[in-house]
Amino acid sequence: MAKIHWLGTGLSAIPGLKMLIENGHTVLVYNRTVEKAIKALSDLKGDYQVFPFSLHSVEENVAAGDVVVSMLPGNFHVPVAELCLSLNAHFVSSSYISDEMRALNDAAKEKNLCFVNEVGLDPGIDHSMSHALVDEYKNSPKFSADNEHSFLSYCGGLSDVPNDFCYKFSWSPLGVLKALMSTSVSIRNGDVYTVTKPWESVELYPLPMPWGEDEFEVYPNRDSLPFIEQYQMDDGLQIKQFVRGTLRYKGWKNAWRDIFSEVDTLDASIAEARLKEISDDLWDRYSYTDGEVDRVILTVELKVENDTEVVWHKQYLMDTLGNDNGSAMAQLVSCSVSLAVEAVLGNEISSGVTAAPHQTKLVSRWLDQAEDISDHFVLIDHLN
Repeated sequence: MAKIHWLGTGLSAIPGLKMLIENGHTVLVYNRTVEKAIKALSDLKGDYQVFPFSLHSVEENVAAGDVVVSMLPGNFHVPVAELCLSLNAHFVSSSYISDEMRALNDAAKEKNLCFVNEVGLDPGIDHSMSHALVDEYKNSPKFSADNEHSFLSYCGGLSDVPNDFCYKFSWSPLGVLKALMSTSVSIRNGDVYTVTKPWESVELYPLPMPWGEDEFEVYPNRDSLPFIEQYQMDDGLQIKQFVRGTLRYKGWKNAWRDIFSEVDTLDASIAEARLKEISDDLWDRYSYTDGEVDRVILTVELKVENDTEVVWHKQYLMDTLGNDNGSAMAQLVSCSVSLAVEAVLGNEISSGVTAAPHQTKLVSRWLDQAEDISDHFVLIDHLN
């Protein structure tokens, strides 16, 4: 029977790891600090062992047909995947597919191995929502390639209660700061829209929350354009708008204005050191305290117009708070990863380097679990 090798038991790992053990799988857990992993799983009975993490330790234990899960920092994913290739093992990660990971596609296919990525929250659950919306629209009587299509996807990890900074950190702020220096590419009014400074493209975005319409701030991040093909919207559809981005509390842009100003003027020779200093200061002032509740909001929206009117308009909206089962972020990320592991073991995912699956059965499985975890999960039909 195939074993699962789970690498890393950090802040976003434990709920999904527990899920696999509770579901009766044999799991080998690897962590740099063995004691922390043992403590995190101390209330659990099942078939699992804990090992100190090293690639050598993983190599010694993995057999052909096993599944290796990398919940490690991003720079580990490709080396772990390359190790899986040599051992004829499958690979699962919640992270975006890098060019280096994509380059392993042919070798993985040749060995009939699944290298599944982008199966966490964002990327992950957002992909499932996107596939569901596009599939439903394409199968509706309103579908026409001549329509204009507007796609929006925004996700934010937030504090339960907004603070003066409109944000809290559950891990090092350095990654957030570096993301602020990254160019984003999306489509706006039918044209490619490139942003080198995300804070200059912040917009208000109303959401139909249970208590009534509420406004948040959103901005595009990364390169959205490859996801047009991933969501199967590249077959001649007219794209008016296509944005994948980040969601924050209203007031975030103003609260962060001093940071934006400094990031914008940093001298390249001192940028790395100064970003580390800013990161350490933000961590001291705005990190989560023990027992503090986090919040995740995710929304994906597809609006379709013809020459005169909106003919199809639906939107997923998910709002989730942390609870006794773990933080909202940890549950949504790691439990989605665990579904991918079980889908690989069940031969439900094709070989090669892939992202979150688009098959209707698997999409429904991901969305059903997200709904179970969430406090508020709805599919809104804006025309009814």
